[in-house]
Amino acid sequence: MVQEYQSPVRVYKYPFEIVMAAYERRFPTSPLIPVFVGSEVTADTTTNDGSIRTTERRCKLVVEAPYLLKKIIGVDYVYFIQKNILDLRERCLNIEATNETFSTRVNVLEKCRYYVHPENSEWTCYEQSALLDIKYFLGFESTMEKLGMKQYIQNISKGKEIIEFYVDELKKDGIINIPRWIPTGGDQTCDLNNPEESPIGLSKDSPTTADSQSKIWLEDEYIKRYIGELTPLQESKLVQFKKQLSQLQKSKLPSDTTLLRFLRATDFNIEKARENLSQSLIWRKKHNIDNILSEHEFPEAIKKYFPCGWHSHDKEGRPLYILRLGQMDVKGLLKSVGEDCLLKQAMHVCEEGLKLTKEATHTSGKPITTWGLLVDLEGLNMRHLWRPGVGALLRIIEIVESNYPETLGQVLIIRAPRVFPVLWTLVSTFINETTRQKFLFYGGNDYQSSGGLSEFLTEDDVPDFLGGPCKVKIPEGGFVPKNLYLKEGELEKEACTITEDSIYQSVTLTKGQAHEVFIDVEESSSVITWDFDVMRQDINFNVLRLLIEIQPSTLLSCARGNLNVIEKGWKEGEHYEKVEQTILCHDGESVQGSHLTTKSGTYVLQWYWSSDSLIISSGHHTKAKIMYYYEMLKSADYRGSMSSLMSANSKFSCLSNR
Repeated sequence: MVQEYQSPVRVYKYPFEIVMAAYERRFPTSPLIPVFVGSEVTADTTTNDGSIRTTERRCKLVVEAPYLLKKIIGVDYVYFIQKNILDLRERCLNIEATNETFSTRVNVLEKCRYYVHPENSEWTCYEQSALLDIKYFLGFESTMEKLGMKQYIQNISKGKEIIEFYVDELKKDGIINIPRWIPTGGDQTCDLNNPEESPIGLSKDSPTTADSQSKIWLEDEYIKRYIGELTPLQESKLVQFKKQLSQLQKSKLPSDTTLLRFLRATDFNIEKARENLSQSLIWRKKHNIDNILSEHEFPEAIKKYFPCGWHSHDKEGRPLYILRLGQMDVKGLLKSVGEDCLLKQAMHVCEEGLKLTKEATHTSGKPITTWGLLVDLEGLNMRHLWRPGVGALLRIIEIVESNYPETLGQVLIIRAPRVFPVLWTLVSTFINETTRQKFLFYGGNDYQSSGGLSEFLTEDDVPDFLGGPCKVKIPEGGFVPKNLYLKEGELEKEACTITEDSIYQSVTLTKGQAHEVFIDVEESSSVITWDFDVMRQDINFNVLRLLIEIQPSTLLSCARGNLNVIEKGWKEGEHYEKVEQTILCHDGESVQGSHLTTKSGTYVLQWYWSSDSLIISSGHHTKAKIMYYYEMLKSADYRGSMSSLMSANSKFSCLSNR
């Protein structure tokens, strides 16, 4: 596999002639480049008018490799042939270097170029690229390629500082100005506005004109100011990625920060990043994402009951988004606006985040490429685990991971209740490992202690609902009024999964009848969850544990709906025990809950017609109706989710004691 390197454009704020004089001082050797131990000029010619000088050198470099590998290679030094073409008329220096040592087995090609900055004739630009192709090397081809490129990048990383050093040496010697080359006997005046006559050397066909560079121009100082600190290899990948896209993309290229985000998400694999970005661009066009900030209108339910919004910045200067998930009526929002609208809302937030990070970069004076997320889970319970709601959340995660990679900075999960590991188990597998490492979990009030919220927010920016002085301007949340719910036909148009009842079972009860579901729990500390809607009449709900053994055939018959588990003559405390208090559920009510088992055995979920019902049965309302869903998370799975959270952040350990 060929190893490639491409540098960004490095800018020296000195005239080309000064930079060339500094460059010449690197030879025949330089103490600032330890690997470069010597060189000799093998050819040096100049054209008659003195405008072009061609110099060839044989350069000696130390082999930097592990001892054993050096023994296998059998040499301590390698030699390269360097050819320099200095064009004083065009004010550019082209350098090409190839390896002499192992030339039959290894191909090394380095190209460098110094030229005048296209927008400032008193500055000099520098670009560098390299190719390393090892055809055969005793079975160590891949290792040698990676080692060779690693050493190469390490040696060139201080290239700009070396030129700066020798410029300072020139100043110490009193050399602060070097006149430009003038043709012998020629007129020193020329039209600086005419590229063909300008001594800057930017001819109409020059590859360094502003027009040809506009798509791929990346200066190192620009990268540090607006993109962030990158290693030389990361800079190289970014430049290569942008160059490839500029050749393929006819329309406007995505921003440099966008390119970098897709590269980071693929560990700087250019091919994968290009594939992912191409898919994302198609997705954006299909769903008109570029116009979502200006065209998307929020429904009333979102404006009043979506407890989320932007709030100041964290200590790193990143925009902060607050999500009060525990105060969110997930089912109510989905039934009011539909899943498609909720997805658009999430995309709107992501687009706002990109806009705010760009603004923060300009106002803070440093690159801000991610935004923070504060998730408050106070109030979280099993109603938030409503399966269609979780499904919508997973789809949001999938879309964000695919189209907004590396946009999240730190994610703070605070006031996490006992039920949270169940939710985390469901969603964490859909979040990539890099993103998961950004999550910090705080149970109870631990966010108030040392190492908590104060590590990320200034005291003045702590939200009021967390005991801080800063008023948060986001909706309070709460239950969405049912008069805002969409009708069934409208829900289908919104492609909302809450109309898909395949995971729910529907049961009709006559007066005095009960419906029971048995659950065989093999391990204590398992979690039973339930979610049901009362469609008609009032219903009592119990969670029971049997104290006597039931024949498997009897349980099977119950599962088929032939009879109830709990017989009329059974007594509480002798035949069964209640593990949760009886709940009276009213007509139209949605109920979610969970139970952490303390013992193994047979558990029963029981619904029966309430004798306390205030509804008068008449006409076609002589039957009660429920739609329910239940699930059991085994002890090992529950402990595993707890363990992963506790290992991710010790602050979450208090949840196991609550």
